[in-house]
Amino acid sequence: MHAYQNAALPVEDRVTDLLARLTLAEKAGLMFHTMIAVGPDGLIADGDEMIPSASALLRDRLINHVNILTFAPVAPERLAQWHNRIQEIAAGIGHGIPVTVSTDPRHGVVDNPAASAAAGGLSAWPEPIGLGAIKDPSLVREFADTVRQEYLATGIRVALHPMADLATEPRWARTNGTLGSDADMVSSLIRAYVLGLQGDTLGPSSVAAMVKHFPGAGPQKDGEDAHFHYGREQVYPGGMWDYHLKPFEAAFEAGVAQVMPYYGIPVGTPYEEVGFSFSRGIIEGLLRQRYGFDGVVCTDWGLVTDAVVMGTDMPARAWGVEHLDRHTRVLRILEAGADQLGGEHCPELIVDLVRDGRLPESRIDVSARRILRDKFRLGLFDDRRYVDPAAAARVAGQSSFRAAGLSAQRRSIVVLTNHDAPAAGWSLPAGPVLPLTEGIAVHLDGVDPVVAAGYAKVVDDPAAADVAIVRRAAPFEPRGGGFEAFFHAGRLEWTPDELAPVLELAATLPTVVDVWLDRPAVLTPLAATAAALTGSFGSSDEALLDVLFGRSPTGGTLPFELPSSMAEVEASREDVPNDTADPLFPYGHGLQLPGPGGRLP
Repeated sequence: MHAYQNAALPVEDRVTDLLARLTLAEKAGLMFHTMIAVGPDGLIADGDEMIPSASALLRDRLINHVNILTFAPVAPERLAQWHNRIQEIAAGIGHGIPVTVSTDPRHGVVDNPAASAAAGGLSAWPEPIGLGAIKDPSLVREFADTVRQEYLATGIRVALHPMADLATEPRWARTNGTLGSDADMVSSLIRAYVLGLQGDTLGPSSVAAMVKHFPGAGPQKDGEDAHFHYGREQVYPGGMWDYHLKPFEAAFEAGVAQVMPYYGIPVGTPYEEVGFSFSRGIIEGLLRQRYGFDGVVCTDWGLVTDAVVMGTDMPARAWGVEHLDRHTRVLRILEAGADQLGGEHCPELIVDLVRDGRLPESRIDVSARRILRDKFRLGLFDDRRYVDPAAAARVAGQSSFRAAGLSAQRRSIVVLTNHDAPAAGWSLPAGPVLPLTEGIAVHLDGVDPVVAAGYAKVVDDPAAADVAIVRRAAPFEPRGGGFEAFFHAGRLEWTPDELAPVLELAATLPTVVDVWLDRPAVLTPLAATAAALTGSFGSSDEALLDVLFGRSPTGGTLPFELPSSMAEVEASREDVPNDTADPLFPYGHGLQLPGPGGRLP
């Protein structure tokens, strides 16, 4: 037995022993963290140029950090079986370094291959911005601990989350993944999130948290996202640079294991105007020296190599250094202080840099040590290499987890308005429209009639209804196809044609409107015309109807302000929270709605 195989030895001794045995190619393979596809049946999927097969990654390129992409729901036991299959492959390669499997968030409703996956067989919770509407650190810790247990059961050991970014720019397409706009509140939730995933210390029962996107990706110029060239600039017209660092400081205090910088270029700051992962001032200076962070720094995905994604050309997000060749981009990233390259699978570039004398192997050893340290701390070389598919089936998606997720979905719903029913001409009782009375006749738009039938009599003709219930997603400006289509950006107000059916219905019938607020929509036309208006953040029809019909109380409050017009959004400052001049609803607004027996949340 080699020293690195001896679980009784200290982690640092094991790392030192293994590191001395590795070839340069093996060390370089450690420094890539890239995508891998999982077949719906749990079998190892075939690869292609964009997403290589498991064999191509593990055997040919010696890569052993992968983030899973599931293009169809995969049962937890099948995911566990897939995990064991790739671990078996890795065990027969070189020194048998185990694979570290990671994932973007997968406990909500949003399915975006760049940012998150729908829950599938795992428990379903509100999106992160919905946790920001609840504002309860103890609930966030419970959520993250549930994530930990479900990930651990299926073999996922690194969470490519939480997002510690602040939702200060209303148009930003990734607002949904944040915990809100207020730095102090978000800091308290981030701390709980990291502790829920990792525990007090990183160990065999932990899931390592990779907090992102350092030093804060919220202040995107005009709200455009840095996945795309037109959104590469981050701006600070309000001078709030330090404000955006607060949630990361909370993550560091909680002992977060790993950090991901964003793509963006800081404009008008003391830092070099290059993407954050290319900036030595940001990673080595701010992150490592000022904050003392010595964990793994992994770049966001695709900084080096141009690609074709979903049939669309996707240039490398090498913002500010587009003129550099691929070798030099990698060199800049490593000189800046990063350890891993996300979404890339070209370890030969690091081997070339060392062999050509452009980079000392000692620099590779620094990153390889950090990376191996986490593998050992997570127990991947010991009892945690394989998982039990039968246990995965029992643990992931168990009834108690699903019930907790549904409860959180209810709690996250924000009641924005609750007007009195009209005095005459309507069948609703006098007083506030909500809660609705079970058994009334309802006309539906955007709500599953099968679900609604458990609460009321569903009718197709609005004239036969006592009330209408309408669900709409927040408006957005459709962009290009392929990958870009997943990002809801641009305008926050509906066009007249989009809004007309809802306004026409509300003019003829008391209408309750729920808006899925993945971004802070302009709801001004609905605020006065809807009988009641709610905002939701990834809540099912069941969760919403439980609240509307008084089966469950809700006390959610807005995690960001809702602007009254696009003109006010355009006049606000990207880095300043809740900065529109005359918001329709301020940050923290929300009416309490009682449950059975008048119970309040």
